[in-house]
Amino acid sequence: MAAAAAETGPRSFPMVWDPHERLPVVKLTDIQRVRFLVTLDYPPFSFLDSGGKLAGFHVDLAQSLCRELDILDACQIQALPWDELAGALRSGQAEAVLSGLPAGADLSDIVLTRPYFPLPARFVTRRKAPLEEPLTRSLAGHRTGVMAGSRHEAMLRAWFPEAQVVTYSREDWMLSDVKEGKTDAAFSDGMRLSFWLGGKEADACCMFSGGAYYAPALLGPGHRIAVTAKIARLAPALDQALKQLAIKGVMEELYLRYFPVGFF
Repeated sequence: MAAAAAETGPRSFPMVWDPHERLPVVKLTDIQRVRFLVTLDYPPFSFLDSGGKLAGFHVDLAQSLCRELDILDACQIQALPWDELAGALRSGQAEAVLSGLPAGADLSDIVLTRPYFPLPARFVTRRKAPLEEPLTRSLAGHRTGVMAGSRHEAMLRAWFPEAQVVTYSREDWMLSDVKEGKTDAAFSDGMRLSFWLGGKEADACCMFSGGAYYAPALLGPGHRIAVTAKIARLAPALDQALKQLAIKGVMEELYLRYFPVGFF
């Protein structure tokens, strides 16, 4: 088992870049436009604020990337419906998509940056009954909820074989049962669980137990930027900028701004 807990120390956003790796420095100052696409209904990544202005993690990230690359004058951010993102990128309406692409989208003429925002799995328990690491032992015999047929179920059964697995067809039922003490824990996507923990439905009942667990082969690599392949230097330039934003603490700042309940 290759579980990995969240990085300890002053950072709460994990450093996914090797500080010793030298990425190529690519200049984009001669490019006339770099338009980033986001969706309108993907809070806290992208949404309309109370004043009707486009806001969110991805919006601020796009601005930070443009500042790091010294292309603020060429930088644009546009919101489109989710199902139009890939087509707009391929047709030249934009140079990059921050909100991800629908599963099965045509990736011809599209390249992806390296992952910059991992999506770990986490356990939640009632505050009155937390579980401690190593969870491989402390979960033994404990009723643990998970979505039936999900990647998290496969991970739970493979990594925590002593847990008593309880499967659900609806996420709200799974979370309600852990809140009411019908199960001892629930296992799911850490980001989604953080939204629940910070919301009214949880009513401060619960907390994360144990560390963050990363399994890219099962859960996917995390967030990446989809980039037009027509500008060959754009993806490596964004990789370098993303790394620098991480080193400078900008990714940490944005994470703390938009995710009040940390999940790493």
